[in-house]
Amino acid sequence: MALMVLAGLLGVGTSIMVPLLVRRVVDGPIRHGDSAGLLWLGLLALAFGVVESALILIRRWTQSGVTLRIEAAIRSDLYRHLQRLPVSFHDQWQSGQLLSRATSDLGIIRRFLAFGIIFLVVNTATFVTVVILLLQLYWPLGVLVALSAIPLFLTSRRFSRTYITMSRRVQDQGGDLATLVEESAVGIRAIKSFGRHRFMADRFDQASGSLRNTAIDRARMLSRFSPTFDSVSGVTLGVVLVAGVYAVSAGHMTIGGLVAFVSLQLMLVWPIETMGWIIANGQEAMTGADRLYDVFDTVPTVVDRPDAREVSPADVEGHLRFEDVRFGYPGVDQQILRGVDLDIRPGETVALVGLTGCGKTTLVSLVGRLYDVSAGRITLDGTDIRDLTLDSLRQSVSMAFEEPTLFSMSVRENVTLGVPDATDDDVAEALRVAQAEFVFDLPWGLATRVGEQGLSLSGGQRQRLALARAVLGRPRVLVLDDPLSALDVHTEALVEDALRQVLTGTTALLVVHRPSTVALADRVALLADGRIVAVGTHSELLATVPEYRAVLASAADETESVR
Repeated sequence: MALMVLAGLLGVGTSIMVPLLVRRVVDGPIRHGDSAGLLWLGLLALAFGVVESALILIRRWTQSGVTLRIEAAIRSDLYRHLQRLPVSFHDQWQSGQLLSRATSDLGIIRRFLAFGIIFLVVNTATFVTVVILLLQLYWPLGVLVALSAIPLFLTSRRFSRTYITMSRRVQDQGGDLATLVEESAVGIRAIKSFGRHRFMADRFDQASGSLRNTAIDRARMLSRFSPTFDSVSGVTLGVVLVAGVYAVSAGHMTIGGLVAFVSLQLMLVWPIETMGWIIANGQEAMTGADRLYDVFDTVPTVVDRPDAREVSPADVEGHLRFEDVRFGYPGVDQQILRGVDLDIRPGETVALVGLTGCGKTTLVSLVGRLYDVSAGRITLDGTDIRDLTLDSLRQSVSMAFEEPTLFSMSVRENVTLGVPDATDDDVAEALRVAQAEFVFDLPWGLATRVGEQGLSLSGGQRQRLALARAVLGRPRVLVLDDPLSALDVHTEALVEDALRQVLTGTTALLVVHRPSTVALADRVALLADGRIVAVGTHSELLATVPEYRAVLASAADETESVR
């Protein structure tokens, strides 16, 4: 950055030397007919031009590399910060707003760093240096040029106050539009199946029209502002020409002095004309920075404690215990969990059963610290999971959700997401357990890219790949949030048979919606009203707890209606 500024300032100094050289040419060789002197001064002017061109090349080459590295570093920091933020943050933010901050806002900031700041420094240095030289050449006209900065300052101050608000509105609406495009792309099947493409197109047109109108208003504001700068410089130049001719006729200036004065003043025209662009670009960069700090200022809440310790998966026995666990989502007064107590012994499989919306998914999400408990604690082998580092905890606890998430990469990369160093045999075994061996029939086998969100696969295929990812590496604690809901009866039976082998010796917590999956569990826990109201074997609860029978009957009815 320092080299970039230095090259810019030296370039200004070199360009300023040319009008001073012209003054000597006019008042010297031209006035006295000195051809030899004219040649040497001409060669000197040519040398100044070559040096200036070289300095411009150095400045632009440097500024491109420096600002692109700065942009990449900020984008990398933003992505890492987003990864550290809790799931509750991502639940509340639109993906398009985050995307626009990582792309368009950073692009605006980069342009300002690459051009705006440099031009501001260079133009300011040019203005100050030229005004000083003009005062030395002929101070009355130099004062006039210096005073022309006052209306420019007042105009830019008034402009900045309103332009920054308009810029923020444009960037926010751009984020909303990006969200709409992203949602439409992901949900294209639903849009087509319901024949709502016109409705979504109308929504897009409305959002796009709002952005267009706001951008036009901003452009109009800038178009009204820029002519003010142009008129100030134009009027000042006209006055200088008239007054300068009078000064030459009166003997207060030489012709060379007037030529140098006008040439120097003409050097101010471009800096003044670009001042409007610099201010506008600076305001946009400021709002872009504010939008970035909306994210950066969000403090990660699910983090390692200062004294957190690492635990090796090989040292984990898998004794999982919930002790008076309470939880409520941020911004919601009502608690979802109101004092959950549950003890899962090492190697035991517990099925979690309850009506839809009772908090089963919320409860199992606490095990991997996707959220932190509001009160109470969860222990692993007697240690509060918050006293373990997040990385080591998540290496010991593997999870699979009802709604599987696949990434736009190969099947193998998706399956080995949590265990990147898994062998081919490990991957093959995980695929066998999940009954996901269909991947070997894909065009490129494990190297086949599944596409964004895995939408090139069926729902059952996506679930089986997510299950294979969860069981890969035989984790000490396995959390499954109804990962078999999209499977047909035959495939579900095969997966359950294979899972029995995996669950042997593994502590497992299964969220169950289908009665058939309960058979995998050693014990069943019934969740109701934010508490565990009954724990026992399937047969015990079926015989003694009417509410358990009602939940299973409801689940069976839902399953039959879906099938």
